[in-house]
Amino acid sequence: MTTEPDRIRPARALLSVSDKTGLLDLARALHAAGVELASTGGSAGELRAAGLPVRDVADLTGFPEMMGGRVKTLHPAVHGGLLALRDDPAHAAAMAAHGIGPIDVLAVNLYPFEATVAAGAAPADCIEQIDIGGPAMIRAGAKNHRFVTVLTDPADYAPFLAELDAGGTTMAFRSRMAAAAFARTAAYDAAVSAWMAGHAGEAAPCHRAFAGRLAQTLRYGENPHQTAAFYRDGSRRPGVATARQVQGKELSYNNIADTDAAFEALAELGPDAPACVIVKHANPCGAALGATLAEAYGRAFDCDRVSAFGGIVAVNRPLDGAAAERIAAIFTEVVIAPGADAAALEVFAAKPNLRLLLTTGLPDPAAPGLAFRQVAGGFLVQDRDAGQVTAADLRTVTARAPTPDELADLLFAWRVAKHVKSNAIVYARGGATVGIGAGQMSRVDSTRIAARKAQDMAAALGLAEPPTKGSVVASDAFFPFADGLMAAAEAGATAVIQPGGSMRDAEVIADADAAGLAMVFTGQRHFRH
Repeated sequence: MTTEPDRIRPARALLSVSDKTGLLDLARALHAAGVELASTGGSAGELRAAGLPVRDVADLTGFPEMMGGRVKTLHPAVHGGLLALRDDPAHAAAMAAHGIGPIDVLAVNLYPFEATVAAGAAPADCIEQIDIGGPAMIRAGAKNHRFVTVLTDPADYAPFLAELDAGGTTMAFRSRMAAAAFARTAAYDAAVSAWMAGHAGEAAPCHRAFAGRLAQTLRYGENPHQTAAFYRDGSRRPGVATARQVQGKELSYNNIADTDAAFEALAELGPDAPACVIVKHANPCGAALGATLAEAYGRAFDCDRVSAFGGIVAVNRPLDGAAAERIAAIFTEVVIAPGADAAALEVFAAKPNLRLLLTTGLPDPAAPGLAFRQVAGGFLVQDRDAGQVTAADLRTVTARAPTPDELADLLFAWRVAKHVKSNAIVYARGGATVGIGAGQMSRVDSTRIAARKAQDMAAALGLAEPPTKGSVVASDAFFPFADGLMAAAEAGATAVIQPGGSMRDAEVIADADAAGLAMVFTGQRHFRH
């Protein structure tokens, strides 16, 4: 190994990769630069097949790969070559005494554990994809980055070769690669520990880590003075992280958050009928079913045309031209859908700033998962709110039971309310929301705001009466007093769905009976903060 000012030119590289993208180009460039190549298993075989000279790691260690490949690089000849301080006489003497040669470049990417888990593999197969030697080598080389360059991602190869062409790697480059290496092993260990905890049935392990891979840096966060970035966690849940952006400006922090909220809310409405959800600032401002996507969008739009301006639109069917025409009629930030036909793509192409995201399907609202949020000095972790309620789960608590039409609307409103910030009130009629009250400190205020917004839309649309007349109402948590319930009745609601469980349930039920309301309890609440 020769050293120039601030640059190290490597003499030996160890290449041991699961993802062989770019491997041959990297190896050819190293060989052309006079760097000795060492490798393991399949990587060595691929290099030999390409006509490149390569030493097996077994030649360095004096031990063959064994135990099905579980043991091959865990040896002083490898780790000594990675960890030795080249300018330390004692280290140099130990290397000479034991025949350990330095390893100056380490290219390792790990067994595909995350992908194996995401594919739903059996536990035994997941365990076999837990890499041991790879992380150990990465950490050793990264610790000794004064002398060793560690490459953990094929995307790092081109910048490395540019450094090599310039005479060798700089300390700044090796430091960046070391930071990336430790981040990779941390993310890998986080994935393994999370899976192991779930496999062992531990809901609250003593240590919890979350990890992701950078998808894009963002122009800014919620506000221009905040920096931000978007990371993918490797799961295959359909949504904003796995969608393909067909057109439009780069997604912003708020776009991503709101699109996720819209698509997750849409999933509650299921695939059986065309459905649409419009979101503004993380809250649904309209949701509806329809005979077509165009009708579903129009009915959702009519719930709150003011808030829908500049909103996020999610639909549950591939977009067609008619739906695209309606959506494109006003300014819309993002549209997300499980596909789009040629006519829809042509319509949206005339709106180059509109961001169109296409997914492979709908997320499962009942699928397990974790949600977390930061607090000062720590973070909170909980199960994703995967709670589902069917007609069989409801308990009628009033003298009058809901009619079949009311029951259908009650369940619809309940599914939407699950995705509205607390305190949440949702009025619905005929499979469409007609008034939504969100995020108020008082439930009665949410009830009144939702009704007032419905009145405003009735006036704007020239309706003779507010659409809340004859509607049903959903409350994400119990009514602590009867005042919120009575406000809904005054707005024209005829049936109510709520969790129940208040100390004053009897009083609220009595007032509902007096008003002629039908009311059902779910026994489940949906706070969303």
